[in-house]
Amino acid sequence: MFKKILISEDHESINFSVQKTLEDLNFDNFEYVYYCDDALAKAQKAIREKKPYDLLITDLYYEEDHHPQKLKDGRELIFAIRQEQPDLKIIVFSAEHKSGIIDSLFNDYGISGYVRKARHDSKELKKAIASVYNNENYLSLDLKQEVKKLNNYEFTTYDITLVSLLSQGVLQKNIPVFLQNNNIKPNSLSSIEKKLNTLKEELGISNNEQLVAFCKDLGII
Repeated sequence: MFKKILISEDHESINFSVQKTLEDLNFDNFEYVYYCDDALAKAQKAIREKKPYDLLITDLYYEEDHHPQKLKDGRELIFAIRQEQPDLKIIVFSAEHKSGIIDSLFNDYGISGYVRKARHDSKELKKAIASVYNNENYLSLDLKQEVKKLNNYEFTTYDITLVSLLSQGVLQKNIPVFLQNNNIKPNSLSSIEKKLNTLKEELGISNNEQLVAFCKDLGII
Protein backbone atom coordinates (compact mmCIF):
# COMPACT_ATOMS: atom_id res chain seq x y z
CA MET A 1 0.00 0.00 0.00
CA PHE A 2 1.01 3.64 0.14
CA LYS A 3 4.29 4.27 1.94
CA LYS A 4 3.89 7.94 2.83
CA ILE A 5 0.66 9.94 3.11
CA LEU A 6 -0.08 13.62 3.69
CA ILE A 7 -3.41 14.80 5.14
CA SER A 8 -4.47 18.42 4.60
CA GLU A 9 -7.67 19.31 6.48
CA ASP A 10 -8.47 22.49 8.38
CA HIS A 11 -11.03 21.05 10.83
CA GLU A 12 -9.25 19.36 13.71
CA SER A 13 -11.91 16.72 14.41
CA ILE A 14 -12.07 15.65 10.76
CA ASN A 15 -8.27 15.67 10.54
CA PHE A 16 -8.14 13.27 13.49
CA SER A 17 -10.89 11.15 11.92
CA VAL A 18 -8.85 10.73 8.73
CA GLN A 19 -5.82 9.79 10.80
CA LYS A 20 -7.90 7.16 12.61
CA THR A 21 -9.06 5.76 9.26
CA LEU A 22 -5.45 5.41 8.15
CA GLU A 23 -4.53 3.71 11.42
CA ASP A 24 -7.41 1.26 10.89
CA LEU A 25 -5.77 0.39 7.56
CA ASN A 26 -2.44 -0.13 9.37
CA PHE A 27 -0.76 2.95 7.95
CA ASP A 28 1.78 4.46 10.30
CA ASN A 29 3.75 6.78 8.02
CA PHE A 30 1.47 9.77 7.57
CA GLU A 31 1.65 13.46 8.44
CA TYR A 32 -1.06 16.08 8.72
CA VAL A 33 -1.44 19.83 8.37
CA TYR A 34 -4.28 22.33 8.72
CA TYR A 35 -3.25 24.78 5.97
CA CYS A 36 -2.68 24.45 2.23
CA ASP A 37 0.57 26.43 2.38
CA ASP A 38 1.92 23.97 4.95
CA ALA A 39 0.88 21.04 2.78
CA LEU A 40 2.77 22.45 -0.19
CA ALA A 41 5.83 23.19 1.96
CA LYS A 42 5.87 19.62 3.31
CA ALA A 43 5.50 18.18 -0.18
CA GLN A 44 8.36 20.32 -1.48
CA LYS A 45 10.59 19.34 1.46
CA ALA A 46 9.81 15.66 0.94
CA ILE A 47 10.73 15.93 -2.74
CA ARG A 48 14.03 17.68 -1.91
CA GLU A 49 14.87 14.88 0.53
CA LYS A 50 13.96 12.30 -2.13
CA LYS A 51 11.27 10.87 0.14
CA PRO A 52 8.11 12.17 -1.57
CA TYR A 53 4.58 11.46 -0.46
CA ASP A 54 2.70 9.04 -2.67
CA LEU A 55 -0.81 10.07 -1.55
CA LEU A 56 -2.40 13.39 -0.61
CA ILE A 57 -5.81 13.49 1.09
CA THR A 58 -7.11 17.04 1.04
CA ASP A 59 -10.22 19.01 1.84
CA LEU A 60 -11.60 21.29 -0.88
CA TYR A 61 -12.59 24.37 1.12
CA TYR A 62 -10.56 25.98 3.89
CA GLU A 63 -11.84 28.61 6.30
CA GLU A 64 -9.83 31.81 6.60
CA ASP A 65 -8.42 32.70 10.00
CA HIS A 66 -5.62 34.83 11.50
CA HIS A 67 -2.96 32.96 9.49
CA PRO A 68 -2.91 34.54 5.99
CA GLN A 69 -2.38 31.92 3.28
CA LYS A 70 -1.18 32.13 -0.32
CA LEU A 71 -3.12 29.01 -1.27
CA LYS A 72 -6.79 29.58 -0.47
CA ASP A 73 -8.35 26.18 -1.14
CA GLY A 74 -7.85 22.58 -2.18
CA ARG A 75 -7.91 23.33 -5.89
CA GLU A 76 -5.07 25.81 -5.56
CA LEU A 77 -3.16 23.30 -3.45
CA ILE A 78 -3.68 20.52 -6.00
CA PHE A 79 -2.57 22.76 -8.86
CA ALA A 80 0.55 23.87 -6.96
CA ILE A 81 1.58 20.36 -5.90
CA ARG A 82 1.00 19.06 -9.43
CA GLN A 83 3.74 21.46 -10.60
CA GLU A 84 6.15 19.83 -8.14
CA GLN A 85 5.01 16.21 -8.32
CA PRO A 86 2.80 15.44 -11.35
CA ASP A 87 2.34 11.76 -10.49
CA LEU A 88 1.13 12.26 -6.91
CA LYS A 89 -2.10 10.41 -6.15
CA ILE A 90 -4.76 12.75 -4.73
CA ILE A 91 -8.04 12.03 -2.96
CA VAL A 92 -10.36 14.96 -2.22
CA PHE A 93 -12.39 14.54 0.98
CA SER A 94 -15.03 17.26 1.04
CA ALA A 95 -18.66 18.08 1.79
CA GLU A 96 -19.07 19.47 -1.74
CA HIS A 97 -21.80 17.65 -3.68
CA LYS A 98 -22.14 19.65 -6.91
CA SER A 99 -21.59 17.38 -9.87
CA GLY A 100 -19.96 20.03 -12.06
CA ILE A 101 -17.32 20.80 -9.44
CA ILE A 102 -16.59 17.12 -8.76
CA ASP A 103 -16.37 16.36 -12.48
CA SER A 104 -13.93 19.25 -12.92
CA LEU A 105 -11.70 17.91 -10.14
CA PHE A 106 -11.20 14.70 -12.11
CA ASN A 107 -11.00 16.20 -15.59
CA ASP A 108 -9.21 19.50 -14.94
CA TYR A 109 -7.18 18.78 -11.80
CA GLY A 110 -6.43 15.11 -12.33
CA ILE A 111 -7.48 13.79 -8.93
CA SER A 112 -7.74 10.03 -8.43
CA GLY A 113 -10.57 9.85 -5.92
CA TYR A 114 -13.38 11.86 -4.39
CA VAL A 115 -15.14 11.07 -1.11
CA ARG A 116 -17.98 13.21 0.18
CA LYS A 117 -18.15 13.94 3.89
CA ALA A 118 -21.37 12.25 4.95
CA ARG A 119 -22.64 9.14 6.69
CA HIS A 120 -20.25 6.19 6.33
CA ASP A 121 -17.53 8.45 4.88
CA SER A 122 -14.80 6.54 6.74
CA LYS A 123 -15.84 3.37 4.93
CA GLU A 124 -15.91 5.26 1.61
CA LEU A 125 -12.46 6.70 2.29
CA LYS A 126 -11.06 3.21 2.88
CA LYS A 127 -12.55 2.06 -0.44
CA ALA A 128 -11.11 5.10 -2.17
CA ILE A 129 -7.60 4.51 -0.82
CA ALA A 130 -7.68 0.86 -1.97
CA SER A 131 -8.97 1.79 -5.44
CA VAL A 132 -6.51 4.63 -5.95
CA TYR A 133 -3.63 2.38 -4.87
CA ASN A 134 -4.68 -0.01 -7.66
CA ASN A 135 -4.58 2.88 -10.15
CA GLU A 136 -8.37 3.08 -10.33
CA ASN A 137 -10.28 6.34 -9.95
CA TYR A 138 -12.80 6.29 -7.12
CA LEU A 139 -16.17 7.98 -6.87
CA SER A 140 -19.02 6.59 -4.79
CA LEU A 141 -22.01 5.16 -6.66
CA ASP A 142 -24.43 7.97 -5.74
CA LEU A 143 -22.01 10.63 -6.95
CA LYS A 144 -21.27 8.66 -10.12
CA GLN A 145 -24.95 8.80 -10.95
CA GLU A 146 -25.03 12.56 -10.43
CA VAL A 147 -21.93 13.11 -12.57
CA LYS A 148 -23.46 10.87 -15.25
CA LYS A 149 -26.49 13.19 -15.35
CA LEU A 150 -24.15 16.10 -15.96
CA ASN A 151 -22.28 14.31 -18.73
CA ASN A 152 -25.46 13.13 -20.44
CA TYR A 153 -25.86 16.66 -21.75
CA GLU A 154 -22.91 18.57 -23.15
CA PHE A 155 -23.31 22.16 -21.94
CA THR A 156 -21.83 24.61 -24.42
CA THR A 157 -20.43 28.03 -23.55
CA TYR A 158 -23.55 29.48 -25.17
CA ASP A 159 -25.81 27.36 -22.93
CA ILE A 160 -23.97 28.48 -19.83
CA THR A 161 -24.12 32.13 -20.92
CA LEU A 162 -27.90 31.99 -21.31
CA VAL A 163 -28.49 30.28 -17.97
CA SER A 164 -26.03 32.61 -16.23
CA LEU A 165 -27.94 35.64 -17.49
CA LEU A 166 -31.20 34.15 -16.24
CA SER A 167 -29.58 33.51 -12.84
CA GLN A 168 -28.56 37.19 -12.70
CA GLY A 169 -32.19 38.23 -13.09
CA VAL A 170 -32.07 39.14 -16.79
CA LEU A 171 -35.48 38.54 -18.35
CA GLN A 172 -35.51 36.12 -21.27
CA LYS A 173 -36.89 38.82 -23.59
CA ASN A 174 -33.93 41.10 -22.70
CA ILE A 175 -31.18 38.54 -23.32
CA PRO A 176 -30.84 39.42 -27.06
CA VAL A 177 -29.63 42.92 -26.16
CA PHE A 178 -26.81 41.52 -24.02
CA LEU A 179 -25.78 39.01 -26.69
CA GLN A 180 -25.82 41.63 -29.43
CA ASN A 181 -23.74 44.05 -27.33
CA ASN A 182 -21.16 41.29 -26.78
CA ASN A 183 -21.25 40.02 -30.37
CA ILE A 184 -22.53 36.61 -29.31
CA LYS A 185 -24.55 34.68 -31.88
CA PRO A 186 -27.23 33.51 -32.37
CA ASN A 187 -28.83 36.44 -30.62
CA SER A 188 -32.41 36.59 -31.86
CA LEU A 189 -35.16 36.09 -29.30
CA SER A 190 -36.52 33.10 -31.24
CA SER A 191 -33.15 31.31 -31.26
CA ILE A 192 -32.72 31.97 -27.52
CA GLU A 193 -36.20 30.63 -26.77
CA LYS A 194 -35.49 27.55 -28.91
CA LYS A 195 -32.19 26.85 -27.15
CA LEU A 196 -33.67 27.25 -23.65
CA ASN A 197 -36.62 25.04 -24.55
CA THR A 198 -34.23 22.37 -25.87
CA LEU A 199 -32.22 22.55 -22.66
CA LYS A 200 -35.31 22.14 -20.51
CA GLU A 201 -36.61 19.28 -22.64
CA GLU A 202 -33.28 17.41 -22.57
CA LEU A 203 -32.95 17.81 -18.81
CA GLY A 204 -36.60 17.13 -17.98
CA ILE A 205 -37.14 20.59 -16.52
CA SER A 206 -40.33 22.61 -16.92
CA ASN A 207 -39.31 26.26 -16.43
CA ASN A 208 -36.37 28.68 -16.37
CA GLU A 209 -36.29 28.89 -12.56
CA GLN A 210 -35.80 25.12 -12.30
CA LEU A 211 -33.17 25.27 -15.05
CA VAL A 212 -31.17 27.87 -13.11
CA ALA A 213 -31.47 25.87 -9.87
CA PHE A 214 -30.41 22.67 -11.64
CA CYS A 215 -27.31 24.29 -13.15
CA LYS A 216 -26.37 25.83 -9.81
CA ASP A 217 -26.60 22.41 -8.19
CA LEU A 218 -24.35 21.00 -10.87
CA GLY A 219 -21.88 23.80 -10.21
CA ILE A 220 -21.67 24.98 -13.82
CA ILE A 221 -22.86 28.52 -12.99
